[in-house]
Amino acid sequence: RGWCRQLSNHFSDADQSAKMAQQVLEIIDIQNGADVRECENRLIILLGLDLAGTIKLILNNRVRVWACVTLKRAQAEDQRQAVAKALEEEPTGDGAEVWKELNSRDRAQDWTRDRMKGLAEDLKDAIKTEDELTSGDVGSGDAMQIDEDGVRTAPTKADELDLEVLAFKDGAHTMSNKTCSLPDKSWRAMKKGYEEVHVPAVRSIIPADEKLIEINSLPSWTHRSFKGMDKLNRIQSKMCDVALKSSENLLLCAPTGAGKTNVAWLTMLNILGQFRKQGTPEGETSFDLDAFKIVFVAPMKALVQEQVKNFSQRFKEYGVTVRELSGDSSLSRQQIAETQLLVTTPEKFDVVTRQGEGRAFTQLIKLVIIDEIHLLHDERGPVLESIIARTIRQVEATAEPIRLVGLSATLPNYADVAALLRVNPDKGLFFFDHSYRPVPLQMQYIGVTEKNAFRRFQLQNEICYEKALDQRRNDNQILIFVHSRIETGKTAKALRDIAAERNEQAKFVKDGSATQEILREEASAAKNADLKDVLPYGFAIHHAGMAREDRELVEDLFADRHIGVLCTTATLAWGVNLPAHAVIIKGTQIYDPAKGKWAELSPLDVLQMLGRAGRPQFDSEGEGIILTQHSELQYYLSLTNLQLPVESQLIKVLQDHMNAEIALGSIQSISEAIDWLGYTFLFIRMLRNPGLYGIAESSLRDDPRLKKRRLDLVHTAATMLEKSHLVHYDRRSGALQSTPLGRVASQFYINSSSMAVYNRHMRPSMADIDLMRLFSLSGEFSHITVREEEKLELSKLAGRVPIPVKENPSEPSAK
Repeated sequence: RGWCRQLSNHFSDADQSAKMAQQVLEIIDIQNGADVRECENRLIILLGLDLAGTIKLILNNRVRVWACVTLKRAQAEDQRQAVAKALEEEPTGDGAEVWKELNSRDRAQDWTRDRMKGLAEDLKDAIKTEDELTSGDVGSGDAMQIDEDGVRTAPTKADELDLEVLAFKDGAHTMSNKTCSLPDKSWRAMKKGYEEVHVPAVRSIIPADEKLIEINSLPSWTHRSFKGMDKLNRIQSKMCDVALKSSENLLLCAPTGAGKTNVAWLTMLNILGQFRKQGTPEGETSFDLDAFKIVFVAPMKALVQEQVKNFSQRFKEYGVTVRELSGDSSLSRQQIAETQLLVTTPEKFDVVTRQGEGRAFTQLIKLVIIDEIHLLHDERGPVLESIIARTIRQVEATAEPIRLVGLSATLPNYADVAALLRVNPDKGLFFFDHSYRPVPLQMQYIGVTEKNAFRRFQLQNEICYEKALDQRRNDNQILIFVHSRIETGKTAKALRDIAAERNEQAKFVKDGSATQEILREEASAAKNADLKDVLPYGFAIHHAGMAREDRELVEDLFADRHIGVLCTTATLAWGVNLPAHAVIIKGTQIYDPAKGKWAELSPLDVLQMLGRAGRPQFDSEGEGIILTQHSELQYYLSLTNLQLPVESQLIKVLQDHMNAEIALGSIQSISEAIDWLGYTFLFIRMLRNPGLYGIAESSLRDDPRLKKRRLDLVHTAATMLEKSHLVHYDRRSGALQSTPLGRVASQFYINSSSMAVYNRHMRPSMADIDLMRLFSLSGEFSHITVREEEKLELSKLAGRVPIPVKENPSEPSAK
């Protein structure tokens, strides 16, 4: 562009300038075989010595100038191929370098061009590419303005919104669908105190011509990572080509247990293949391990540890280092540099990429895999939105592509999640319904209508017993998931007592059998009193508070089919892989200490527990049974029957994530904040379902890109941050600048309300106890409550601690 501008400045006539530019292009054409000296002589004759500086600029960038202009003018693919061939055969080697650079940049720009693919046809026109946004595609008066100096200034007429009102009060339990239609052959039954809904298993019909890919047909250097496998399964076979042999962004939606991790493994092998040293014999492995990094994001620490163990074993043959990066472990800069695969939680990855020192390793990331991406619907979902947006913006800023791979349970609005990940719907979007589950799952939903708490508790135990008895009649094993450690023992004892009352113990353990003798013998060695009590009757308990020996004993006895009914907490669903024919989720409410009240189970936990139903290789179908309140019946029917759309929870914490971007320097003005919001799942869902996010249909018609709404949201967030002294906000220019407090909040993951409290009350002369008192006022502790039974103990503690506590022990801040 520089040489074109200089030509147009020298030749005032536009036609003459264009004619000169065309002649210059013909002279520097690398296909005519002319050397630099010959080109220089011809350019001097054409342009004269007055433009010696322009001639030097053109010659120094001869290959790049010719390639860019010629590729821009190319109308057909064969013309592009001819340019590519000329560049690759250019004798100095500059051509190959330019082609590599242009190809890399094109791939990054393709992300921008197609970043909203997958939305409904009626919304496609509403979404503009990043190139259009930044080139001044301004519409109404509320859009971004460009002043005379080319400086981007803030849009006008911004309104402040009430983010608290706009946020979903039910959080992860938000249900945007009004009705839930059930599959054919489903049926309902009303019984005393509860209603039952039965949904039949979805069975797969495998096409006769469907072929599974043999491991031997993959590149020979990959074989050693598939030990114990002869072939890929149905899903892996369908995705093998795009996962292993291309660099397309992917979204895979499939049921639990369908083999999604192996698809992620194929994408990792693709990266290894890219950095396999040239000249390495086919069966051998030698890689440039300093040239790339892979990030695997898992939702829970337990899953992180499990995947570290799994991938370490599989990568051992290739010399790849795998490390955990979670709240329990921090890595030094040296350790991160030595690691090729980082397995991390969303929050930890967010913290690392927020900090400047993390940039060195983020430049080397070539692949980001996000497991359980339907976590977007959870209250932790905004963290995923933030890291995805940050990654894509990095790609567009650096022109260094990073492959994004999302793994998800089945969900109805998968096209929206694909749009977030910039997945090409025709190439990288794969959706597999429940028919692809390894073991088909028959579901029962039980909505308890009983209002009296004591009778409801008794009724749940009786329902559990009846369902367990039905399974034991067919000699099936049952996992009963409860939601506290103490409840495991209570439930197991209640079931044992009901069996004793009805004289049906023999249904669980046959009298005089070898199993009865084994259980009695093992019960005497058990350390846990509840386990010792129920084990001889064929019941058992399992939770993280038990001694390791007891847990391992229960796992072994259950695996050997001596235990018929196992009452456990969710840790068994996430940790040990111990499937059973049937799974019962007894109640769906769990105490949430962060909120200080009972809350519904997260969808992630429910799907994970149901994933333990059905034993591959043994069962033709599994059974899942959910006991819940009748008012929650529709929610769980929607969740497990592909009718619960994933929504964005970003509005609730918008100011905190925007502060992180401002502190990082990726947002420096309101217009850039509007742009950033366009990369989030919130923007996609606002376009798709405006009414749910408080946007009138008329607003969407008048402002199809929702620029005004995005302006209002980021203006409100910036105003809140300014009040908390985390940013400087210049309303005239729209400039945003982080303060020291803002950088502290971002780096240490402290929310803006807590920082506002610190800023208001902190003094230079505060003593230790005053600092403790101040920290106890943090927003993070706002939901802590003092229970009646704790007050005596808190009073005793207050008298013994070495620092005086002035507050009354009944106050939450004292606790």
